[in-house]
Amino acid sequence: MTEPGERRRGTTSPAPRGRAVRDARDAAQRAADGLGELVRHRLEGVSAVCRSDDDGWIVNVDVLELARIPDTTSLLATYEVELDPAGDLLQYRRIARYRRGAQDQ
Repeated sequence: MTEPGERRRGTTSPAPRGRAVRDARDAAQRAADGLGELVRHRLEGVSAVCRSDDDGWIVNVDVLELARIPDTTSLLATYEVELDPAGDLLQYRRIARYRRGAQDQ
């Protein structure tokens, strides 16, 4: 077990700390990498990227939470991930949970 603020052995950071986010693609990659480390579910993709009011980024990441057979009954979730201007993860929260085969409402 690691102490707070200490990295586990064998983990790598996707980007050096302090390097500013270049563009929306970079923000999406950093948000997906950070969320993947925390929730430990398979990532399905990024469904939205936008600037926040403080020049950071808000990224919606879709995640497979529960695989089922048939695949259309699997449970997915959308997480909203907030990054600061340097690309560090500030917070995340699940904003939706749905069946893969469900129609948009």
